[in-house]
Amino acid sequence: MEENENTFKSVNVQKQNNNSFTKSIILPFVSGIIGASLVVGTCFGIPKIREKILNDTEVTPKLPNSTSNSNNVNTQINATAVSLEGYSETAMGVADKVLPSIVGIEIEYGVNSFFGMSTAKATGSGIIISEDGYILTNNHVVSASSGSSSYYEISNAVSIKVTLYNDDTTYDAKIIGKDNQTDLAVIKIEKEGLKKAELGDSNSVRVGEFAMAVGCPLGLNTTVTSGIISAVNRTITTSDNETYVVMQTDAAINSGNSGGALVNSKGEVIGINTLKLSGTGVEGIGFAIPINSTTDVVSQLIEHNKVLRPYIGIEGLTVDESMARQYNLVEGVYVRKVEDFTAAQKAGLKVGDVITEVEGKKVTKVDEINEIKNTKNIGEKITLKVYRDKKYNTVELTLEEQP
Repeated sequence: MEENENTFKSVNVQKQNNNSFTKSIILPFVSGIIGASLVVGTCFGIPKIREKILNDTEVTPKLPNSTSNSNNVNTQINATAVSLEGYSETAMGVADKVLPSIVGIEIEYGVNSFFGMSTAKATGSGIIISEDGYILTNNHVVSASSGSSSYYEISNAVSIKVTLYNDDTTYDAKIIGKDNQTDLAVIKIEKEGLKKAELGDSNSVRVGEFAMAVGCPLGLNTTVTSGIISAVNRTITTSDNETYVVMQTDAAINSGNSGGALVNSKGEVIGINTLKLSGTGVEGIGFAIPINSTTDVVSQLIEHNKVLRPYIGIEGLTVDESMARQYNLVEGVYVRKVEDFTAAQKAGLKVGDVITEVEGKKVTKVDEINEIKNTKNIGEKITLKVYRDKKYNTVELTLEEQP
């Protein structure tokens, strides 16, 4: 407002001095306009000068189908071009690096039902972890224990076939070891010179970073889908009441992707694609087991054909505050079964005991007991605080190998 006020003040307009105003203001102004028009017109007549003026002018594109009104006012937008070349090159580079290390797996099971014996097939994916044929996959890919019901029974795999990248040969595979608790398994084919996958560091994965899922969904070998890491350290519980700590991704994961790789922008494997959420209104929620949590399991599966874990030998039930009041107990883990010939039986644990502490830490869930137990080795002793007959007792037991 200050600039306009000063302009108005500098022009002293008086009614009685119209001729002076015309001479001093109007004529010079009009002359200036005419002169400027002539100069611009002349410049546009000279190609080089016209080119220079046009090149120095920012042109803003009009919206499609935009129309001008009587005052020639156009609806316009500012457009910025964004190149996806870098993203495409990253995805292509990752795919080129990882695909030779991913295999397709086809499993044949025996099915025993009311109609007699038959066979069924399933597909999955795997990751080459050694040049001499060791392959990492999911336990549920090669194990059919969860596929049985009261109407039929599925046997273990009677045939496992593996297909390699750009190789028409089908290779027979055998199970080296599998572990239901971590849903991991190792199989092996007899072939040398394979390209093993490069493993990354899943502990350094950050939310939002590039992620590519590689595998054989629906039997479609060498399929890649990309997205980002949606979450890390996500604790999920399956319908079989199994709990996993996983990474979440929106890269498309479908049936058959299980056992395949989730990789970062360097082409390093950071996870094993394992689970997805499905159903109406659900999209882009898949889960992968962090690769760092698999290394010890894989070593044991190759060396021992199983994972050696310490074992107590009880079945327990959570006693929360309301249940404790109702049954005149204390909060903790109620022992509802003690298995024969186990560490628990040898230490004197009984049905009806309530375990309240393990190694000095309060517990109310079986998972909490297992979490503490799994930090110990087979043969080590642990101390339990047990509530029995309205008083507390200390029980020491020696951990044995899980059968």
